[in-house]
Amino acid sequence: MTFYLHTYGCQMNVRDSEAAAALLVAAGHEPVAQERAADLVVVNSCSVRGKAEDKALGKLRLLVKSKRTHPGRLVGAMGCMVQRLGPALLDQVPGLDFAVGTRASRHLPPLVSAALAGAAGQLVLGTADDTDVPHGHLAATPSAYVTVLLGCNRRCAYCIVPEVRGPESSRPPRDIVAEVAARVADGVREVTLLGQSVLNYGRQGSDVWAGEPASPGGYREPFPRLIEAVSAIPGLARVRFTSGHPSGCSEELARAMAELAPVAPHLHLPVQSGSDAVLGRMRRGYTAAEYVAAVERLRQRVPDCAITTDIIVGFPGETESDFAATRALFEQVRFDNSFIFKYSPRPGTRAAEWPDDVPDAVKEHRNRVLLDDQDRIGLARNEAWVGRTTEVLAEGPSLRNPRRWSGRNGQGKIVVFAPVEGLQAGDCVRVRIERAKPQTLYGVIENRGMTS
Repeated sequence: MTFYLHTYGCQMNVRDSEAAAALLVAAGHEPVAQERAADLVVVNSCSVRGKAEDKALGKLRLLVKSKRTHPGRLVGAMGCMVQRLGPALLDQVPGLDFAVGTRASRHLPPLVSAALAGAAGQLVLGTADDTDVPHGHLAATPSAYVTVLLGCNRRCAYCIVPEVRGPESSRPPRDIVAEVAARVADGVREVTLLGQSVLNYGRQGSDVWAGEPASPGGYREPFPRLIEAVSAIPGLARVRFTSGHPSGCSEELARAMAELAPVAPHLHLPVQSGSDAVLGRMRRGYTAAEYVAAVERLRQRVPDCAITTDIIVGFPGETESDFAATRALFEQVRFDNSFIFKYSPRPGTRAAEWPDDVPDAVKEHRNRVLLDDQDRIGLARNEAWVGRTTEVLAEGPSLRNPRRWSGRNGQGKIVVFAPVEGLQAGDCVRVRIERAKPQTLYGVIENRGMTS
């Protein structure tokens, strides 16, 4: 069958969709670029916010209706929402052919085969014991995601992830290195190592490095050792990782980021709030001062290190003084970018038991204020790049202006520039920055000979 995947949510979901697509291709199915050409459509769902679930449910219902005009079409769902809702999903979307939860996507091909044979309403959920998840890839692109840590052991009061993705489980480093090496052999220049709390890699009790050679750089912590091993792969230009937690921002991590040339000077480090009272209720495991200290450790070793973050406004009990503390944290840390969300309770979480007592209008106001703060700070940080030259991994024509190209520098900043003859996606070019906006840099290629 021809198939198309809709993906909602985080980078982990993007990676899961690619692995699912590779499974379907291996089973003889063919990916297509547009939904209307697909005989099989699968929605990879997210449960982090209620709005994400609403979008996925709405899309699934529309797809089921599309069977009337697309005879023989199959519609399936996968991911976090499936894992959370379970059999209730089949009641909410009558006519769904199959649904598969997290850590269970290996069941996709047989579910499709069964649906073709007439089976309907099939459901397979993952379990905590499911660690043999698919890690296949499709055709190479300049950048690739590689999962290193499954699940999450943190029990933040607002977060459904531990319930839908299960407990933490670290992949063997040898498997990760082999996967990255295979991607590089296929032409990948940049990899992003993924984990819900990626700096927890190797902290689950068993020694993931047992039997492996000693670290050439003398690193002892599991994650710095991993990025050291990945950085040593010939032909790999850049290594990223996400998402971080302050507890993992050790002196050794900072040293590794400074010493290992391919490691990008950027970390996504969710803070969620600048108020200690709110952080305590969120069960984040750190204070605002401890978060700031973690950032300072990184920036002392890597002065140009870009820090991006997540923020929740309107968490239960958040007062004006709590919100003021978050704004103060913005001024102190000066984030390069922030993803700001209005709190919405998620069923099954600790916070869902508490009154959602911050009015929607107040949440909206605080959201707009922080967006304005971030634009101002982001513009100031980006303007500091004007006149400087930065190495950019070219990704291809800009979506807004196909006559120009775009890519990202080591700090993860989008850089837009005029292409030169012979430029190809995956080339590393040095771009002199001429102007800046809050989230984008603009410049010209300084060297005509691209570095490969």
